[in-house]
Amino acid sequence: MPKALRTGLLRERDFGRLFAATALGQLGDRITFLALPWVAIAALDADEFQVGLLAATTTAGSLLVGLPAGAWVDRTRKRSTMIGADLARALLLSTIPAAWWADLLTIRWLYAVALVHGVLTVFFDVAHVSYLPHLVGRGRLVEGNAKLSAVRSVTSIGGPAMAGPLIGLGGAPVTLLVSSAGMAVSGLLAATIRARERKPERSERRRLGREIKEGLIFVLRSPVLRAIVLGDAVFNFFLALYQAVLLVFLEREAGIGSFGTGLVLSGMGCGALLGALSATRVSKRVGQGRVIWVAILVTCPSTALMPSARPGWSLCVAAVGLAALSMGGVVRVVAQSSLQQALTPDRLLGRMSATARFVSWGGIPLGGLLGGASGSLFGAAATLWIGAAGMTLSFLPAFLSPLRPTRTWPAEHAPTHPTGLPKEPMDDADLC
Repeated sequence: MPKALRTGLLRERDFGRLFAATALGQLGDRITFLALPWVAIAALDADEFQVGLLAATTTAGSLLVGLPAGAWVDRTRKRSTMIGADLARALLLSTIPAAWWADLLTIRWLYAVALVHGVLTVFFDVAHVSYLPHLVGRGRLVEGNAKLSAVRSVTSIGGPAMAGPLIGLGGAPVTLLVSSAGMAVSGLLAATIRARERKPERSERRRLGREIKEGLIFVLRSPVLRAIVLGDAVFNFFLALYQAVLLVFLEREAGIGSFGTGLVLSGMGCGALLGALSATRVSKRVGQGRVIWVAILVTCPSTALMPSARPGWSLCVAAVGLAALSMGGVVRVVAQSSLQQALTPDRLLGRMSATARFVSWGGIPLGGLLGGASGSLFGAAATLWIGAAGMTLSFLPAFLSPLRPTRTWPAEHAPTHPTGLPKEPMDDADLC
């Protein structure tokens, strides 16, 4: 196969810069994922509740600003928002080692950093998803999303592998400087992208609340977009429930130590990488619409292998099942993200992304809390069974929608959504 076909978008300068920026930003994010709670545990001697509250704080941004972020991003140039969010996150993370060196670091400081970092991440993610169609065009969204998912999968393996030794050598607060540097360079790389977006047109007397409502109506009136976000919401809820007790099960019931647990989690990262590398081919063979529910139905049942696993071959098979879950998840996300972007007019991309994120992620904190409660009442193994069943059933919204027989959705249908919503801004009557 000619090299040009293998590299595709990576041969284009601007996409290559976005790809590199994504790699560095995601690497910093994955290191932060481990280093931030480790600061609480090792440097501040936080208890289990404090660490759990810190974890909840990091995800609170989606609920606090998820919907307004989309409306705000639609009013601005997406690239500028990405650059600003990256540089602000870099500066914010650097305050932790500075406070630690000055002997001023407290658990409340960590809570504040985690909350603001989470809010900035919401703005960055919404802008990132909305920017890709401007950069690559709607006809190459699957390829673009697949390549960006591949680099995220690589960093999900390399980030934790890098964070552990760094924490051991310099301590968790110092390790956050590496995260800060990654995000800073990510923002600077994004600033070198030459392609410029058109400045969004500002309608007179537009109010934030009405723009948020317009985004909600756009997503929820569409059978396709509604099915995607509802399926995601069910999947993420039960995934959070499953993950809440997975580490406890591996440590106490499966009887493997931290090294074995790390291998299981690394295997999931490898599955995600395989999914990213095969997403374009699988979508073409199965169909971009069909693969959204087929991927769930094929891979999620394998998570039911873990509750009965014990050290030996059964645990190895169960670990492969978790890798399959990650692989199917990435294939599904690439297909549905590309479809969401292709079906959404440019002026609504930010609000579509924010609405999807708000609905899809809204149940994650509750799923984690219920998973912990279920583990205490019924045991970790029983909770894993519940989570596996719930994730498998999340195929139903897509299966019962127009996605079930759909193989492709032509890119030229993007400006006029199948709901019949107009390209021009809605007036008050349309929103009633």
